[in-house]
Amino acid sequence: MAKNIAIKVARAEKSLTQKQLAELVGVSRQTINAIEKGEYNPTIRLCRSICRALGKTLDELFWEDEEDEETEE
Repeated sequence: MAKNIAIKVARAEKSLTQKQLAELVGVSRQTINAIEKGEYNPTIRLCRSICRALGKTLDELFWEDEEDEETEE
């Protein structure tokens, strides 16, 4: 599983710490850390909560296959 740089960047844009984001979405700071490091695959519900908290879409934060999709068209 790849690191999730997009969440880290979006979190920084909002000036949120991992702990603050974790509190917003109802998980531990360690969970946010593990997601950012690519060590934990969040549920779709958690993905959506993170997106809402950061003002981003699922595509922007979690889907990494954009290049693959473009070549299939």
